Amino acid sequence: MDAPTDGDRGTTGDGPGPRHLSRKTVLRAAVAAGVALPVAMMGVPALARTIGAKGEPLELTPACDDGDDPTPPQTEGPYFKPNSPRRTSLVDAGTPGTRLTVTGYVFGLACLPLGNVLMDFWQADVNGVYDNTGYRFRGHQFTNPDGTFTLSTIVPGLYPGRTRHIHVKLQAPGRPVLTTQLYFPGEPRNNTDSIFDPRLLMEVRDVGGGREAKFDFVLNVPQSSTTRPTSTTSTTPSSPGGGTWAAGTNYALGAKVTHNGVGYVCLQGHLAQPGWEPPNVPALWRAE
Repeated sequence: MDAPTDGDRGTTGDGPGPRHLSRKTVLRAAVAAGVALPVAMMGVPALARTIGAKGEPLELTPACDDGDDPTPPQTEGPYFKPNSPRRTSLVDAGTPGTRLTVTGYVFGLACLPLGNVLMDFWQADVNGVYDNTGYRFRGHQFTNPDGTFTLSTIVPGLYPGRTRHIHVKLQAPGRPVLTTQLYFPGEPRNNTDSIFDPRLLMEVRDVGGGREAKFDFVLNVPQSSTTRPTSTTSTTPSSPGGGTWAAGTNYALGAKVTHNGVGYVCLQGHLAQPGWEPPNVPALWRAE
């Protein structure tokens, strides 16, 4: 496997002061304080109000302007498989391994959350083995309207040459696919894995007998101060390119459609929407 293209590994020196909070920080603070999320996710500079120790309202936080670069891509590796089932949990009661819950947001370039982003996860089992015949530890989901996601899985095992990691593909409607990997802090093999990128480290903590991790993705999706979060609300069925494909239709695995004179077969069940036309989403449609 090829190592990722070398790039900016982060900066040192003076960072944003306590009065310069990112939209991600504002959103997480709002959740922790029980503030309604839509207030923090308006399509205008984000402001959030929290409650002080004595119940008094604190000052408004400053506008979001964190200018994050997009999440860096990484190699797909040899074990990706299409047609994964739609699910947010990759485990059941009898699955061996340390339980892991991964949560976070998916943002665009203006730090606004993106809803209905396709996220396809795959990883090794507790013994470092990928299931290449079935779909254990494989699954896809869509972000919520507020840009959040949750994945229930286990801490993946190690195999020769790699540190612990989780693979993921992300695609916003009508946008290119981002393929990348997530890593665990404090792993000895992080220093010897040629693919490892510290920009992709999750925040991980031990909770009871399991672990919780957080990671926020930034996709290369242009946004402006008036952009609203992408909604999962269905639209009036349409097929702008001609054919039988139509936005607003629930397609099941194996369904067949035509679009612009080409036939396609559905690879993963989903609710179609503008931007998800078959040529734009190879994770969902395969040309016949």
